[in-house]
Formats: sequence, C-alpha cells, structure tokens
Amino acid sequence: MRILLVDDEVELTDPLSRLLQRQGYEVEVADNGQKGCDMAIVNPYDLLILDWMLPGKTGLEICREVRSHAQTTPVLFLTAKDTLDDRVDGLDAGADDYLVKPFELRELLARVRALLRRPPALTPKGILRFDDLTLDIENQFASRGDRAVELSEKEVQLLAYLMRSPHQLLTHAQIYDAVWGKGVIPSSNTLAAQMRLLRKKIEQSGQPVLIHTIYGKGYRFGAPC
Repeated sequence: MRILLVDDEVELTDPLSRLLQRQGYEVEVADNGQKGCDMAIVNPYDLLILDWMLPGKTGLEICREVRSHAQTTPVLFLTAKDTLDDRVDGLDAGADDYLVKPFELRELLARVRALLRRPPALTPKGILRFDDLTLDIENQFASRGDRAVELSEKEVQLLAYLMRSPHQLLTHAQIYDAVWGKGVIPSSNTLAAQMRLLRKKIEQSGQPVLIHTIYGKGYRFGAPC
C-alpha cells in the first residue's frame, strides 16, 4: 500500500513516516503543497494524508485538485483546525476523514487501516474524466461540457492515453508504443496530424487548451498542477 504524506512539519513527518513504514506501508513525503499536489496527481497512491496549512497550496486545494481529476483516492486531513465550519469545508472538498492535531498515533493508524479497507468508489467501466471532458472508451464517444464529440477509433486510443497520464510529458516514442504498438513507427507527420484533428474536435473557441505541444519532445495533456 502506497501512502503520500504531505506536511511541512519535519518533527511530525519523520516519526510518522517511520511508524507507517514499520506497519508495512510504502510512504512518500512532500514538504510543501505544490510538490504534494504534483505527486498526488501523477502517481498512484492508496491513501493521501494531508496537512491543512501548507506552503504553496493548502491541503484543501490539493484535495479539490485531486477530486477534479476524478481520482477517488481516500484523503485523511491532519489539522489544527477543529471548528464545525472547518470540518464541513474539508468534507465538501472531498476529504474522507479528519484528525485534529495533536492526536494519538494509535488513533491515526486505526483511521489509516479503516480508510484502506474501504472498497474503491465505483466508476462506470471505460469512462475517463478530466475537468469538463468525458471520454467513453467502449462507445467511442466523448463530450466536453454539453457538447458531444464524435471520435475515430484511433482518436479514442490517443485521447485515452493522454487522459490517463495528465500533466506529464509524453514523448513521441511513448505515444507511438501506446497507440500504434511497440516497434511500430508511423510516418513522421502521422502523430502531428492526429493531434491536430483531435484538438480541433475537443478544443473549440473560448475553451481552455488541453493538449499542449512540447516542441521537439512530445505532448502534455492538461496544464501543470
């Protein structure tokens, strides 16, 4: 089980990460909100443990960002904020549990075990979502906001690969392997042409750009976190 711990208090993260590791968990630590957000969006974790007040981004902002990408990873807040309004704000942002500092380590471990025992949230099979874009892989259909988008089979494969790796630089070689198959290298302008067609369909005037060209390297889906 992989846990991401985001907290800028070294006196807490060091003993807590060691304790979790002794329990058999794989623990990664981020000491600021921006770094924690980047890690949470890009990497698969089984649990996020977030401090509320962080430099860069607050735990609340990280939670909202994670949920905006349709990630259902359980989120446990560690915070000194203990008013009813604070708890409501945290739950509304998508948190699953809330532990007020200072806390007993035994209680934290119990909450971690409880969150990791929960079955994953059910999502429709073959459905990917990013902001206002939804892709139905099986039915070869997409929508952006209220607008329906018809896609070819290759466009579905390409968009699905991009949506599964948001905010990451995907090289030309990685895209070739994932969409055309390992060892298959299409003509030099095939990928660029496919990207132009895909952009034309999902990015209309006034809508935020989703597919970014990283010249000489590849493409990135979505702006940096």
